Amino acid sequence: MIAPWIIALFTVLVVYYLDRWENKHIKSIFDWVPAILLAYLIPALISYIFSVDYSQANIHDFSKAYFIPLAIIAVMASLSLNQLKAIGFKPILVFLAGSVFIALFPVVFVLSFSETDLVVSTLGSNEFWKGIPPIVGSWIGGSTSQLVLKEIVDCPEAIFLSVLVMDNILVNIWTILMFQGIKKSNKLNKWLKISDKELPEDIRDEIQRPIPVWITVVVLLLVVVVTNFLLSSFIWKVVLLSIFGLILGNFVPRWNFKFSLKAGAILILVVMAVLGLKLHFDSLGFDMYFFGFLVIWLFGHFVFMILIAKVLNVNMAWVPIASMANVGGIATAPAVTAAYNKKWMPHAIVLAILSMATGTFWGILTIYLLQLFI
Repeated sequence: MIAPWIIALFTVLVVYYLDRWENKHIKSIFDWVPAILLAYLIPALISYIFSVDYSQANIHDFSKAYFIPLAIIAVMASLSLNQLKAIGFKPILVFLAGSVFIALFPVVFVLSFSETDLVVSTLGSNEFWKGIPPIVGSWIGGSTSQLVLKEIVDCPEAIFLSVLVMDNILVNIWTILMFQGIKKSNKLNKWLKISDKELPEDIRDEIQRPIPVWITVVVLLLVVVVTNFLLSSFIWKVVLLSIFGLILGNFVPRWNFKFSLKAGAILILVVMAVLGLKLHFDSLGFDMYFFGFLVIWLFGHFVFMILIAKVLNVNMAWVPIASMANVGGIATAPAVTAAYNKKWMPHAIVLAILSMATGTFWGILTIYLLQLFI
């Protein structure tokens, strides 16, 4: 069946070029409807208009075997541990504190409020708990982790779409709040009596010419093919590919970091377009109780990082930076950082890449713990 492949390719090309079109009206649309969500909706809309069902097409098996693994290893291979050292351990600890809260808060909430309607009905009976791991993946690892965790937990398409919509609303609002909040960092430092004046080291770009793109592609493909041959478990593939990705990015001389990151972003669009072929609009639901839970979860993550930053005596500017590196990702984290100190923008990018590299593992931990209690 070739039609699903054509629809997926059409979607990726349209979204990719629209996202890069320097038109203020198009840009304003992508400010509120990100590329990943649009890539998910277009195939579903085409399927709905023509009354066809591609949920069982073979493209889904191919995506799980090749597109998702390629996205994982490409993203992991874009993380340079040498650049990570320049940030300093205290800001990284603040960042990790935000990740820990995102991963563990749902579990603590379920244990603390196990008899409430939200836990018993919404999260339990209506299976909205399966939407929690993709949120963990989105808020720590970004789109790649979100997609991987969606597959691991087998989140229903209707719940996944609801999660995407809620996530999109919250992240847009959160970005605005962080833009304003980071400007108040110095006042917050005075109020909390934080004396940290230490500046992070400069992050230098690789001077050597990277290896050619075609070699990078061959290496990534070869690792995925070998991994598929050796392993059948999807989770173990994720683990092994993540390790191989880190090895490639940090031990292969002149590794092409920029291409790896760009390839990962495109592959995410491909995977979302394929997933969109499974979506049926008539099954969409929006649960306000779950949305309220997300709001509490997100604000708690921020407050917890403030407490950790206070204990470590870290400049409060690192709190919104770390939050956006977690929740916002590689595009918004440096943009928010620029509102405080443009020289720190490269550090925000590295933190966002660290988020992309670790999100899947935090989500797997969340899944394991939730399955014990729901």
